[in-house]
Amino acid sequence: MIVTEDVDLLDDLLRLCAAAGATPEVHHSLSERAGGWEAAPLVLVGDDAARRVRGAARRRGVVLVGRDQDDSGVWRRAVEIGADHVLMLPDGEQWLVDRIADVAEGVGRPALTVGVIGGRGGAGASTLACALAVTSAREGLRTLLVDADPLGGGLDVLLGGETAEGLRWPAFAASRGRVGGGALEESLPQLHSLRVLSWDRGDCVAIPAQAMRAVLAAARRRGGTVVVDLPRRVDDGVAEALSQLDLGLLVVPAELRAVAAAGRVASAAGMILRDLRVAVRGPYAPGLDDREVARLLGLPLVGEVPVEAGLVRPGEGKAPPGAGGRGPLARFCRRFWERALVEAGAA
Repeated sequence: MIVTEDVDLLDDLLRLCAAAGATPEVHHSLSERAGGWEAAPLVLVGDDAARRVRGAARRRGVVLVGRDQDDSGVWRRAVEIGADHVLMLPDGEQWLVDRIADVAEGVGRPALTVGVIGGRGGAGASTLACALAVTSAREGLRTLLVDADPLGGGLDVLLGGETAEGLRWPAFAASRGRVGGGALEESLPQLHSLRVLSWDRGDCVAIPAQAMRAVLAAARRRGGTVVVDLPRRVDDGVAEALSQLDLGLLVVPAELRAVAAAGRVASAAGMILRDLRVAVRGPYAPGLDDREVARLLGLPLVGEVPVEAGLVRPGEGKAPPGAGGRGPLARFCRRFWERALVEAGAA
């Protein structure tokens, strides 16, 4: 809902609403509102109309919008109408577009976002990422699996869906600003009840940080879970992905060289990601167990990733990792989500 008599301001606000995919109600005063003040999820009050809405019932989601950066009285008027925010155009345009789009999409709790990183090559991180996503979808959660490793061969291949219709990363490489969450979800291939953003077989081998930011932000707004398969190197795009994770899993084979390599990966990722945990995969070298690996790395232990043939050498034509729901890998993933969702307050 927009309340203003300022024609120029109204033109700008209508333009920003259009950019966010929203169609607002427009009123000059509260006498015309017919209940809209209480019902609208977001109310944009022009600074010219602040005096006219002063007697309205207090509510959340009111933004006072003005243009004069030097007008200190705007803060007093914001307090008088109970506004949550004061916004000055044009500086605050992107923030306002994002806020309007959030309302248009009906944003609730953001998705629990988990990254999976291999401590060394062949650790089984991609397969674990697939198994976590498949398990999440099987439990009835809206799930998006993001392949952030352009040199990994493609998670759509691992899931048996390399020919499935839908967009891949190159279509989003030039993304800037905001990507619609619903549009993103609908554009991606759907495999095993989850959506997958992977790679085509072209030459694109990097994700710009702006594109990663836009895509993951859109995915998180849809709620449920997002699983990101990450490479071991940290470039700008990977750094952006790490910054949006709620937690990361470092998959480490239980051997000394793997632990040493994982230490370097953990050091780089840990500079950005606060909550990094270790998942240990056997078989174990002499003198090592899962707790010792976690101690050597100085990371919290998630548990032991079960050894299954598909975890190391996924075969063509076989069911995707964790799809059966009854094997040890599926049980590991189910227990992980149970704990993680409770920790996040999402269960």
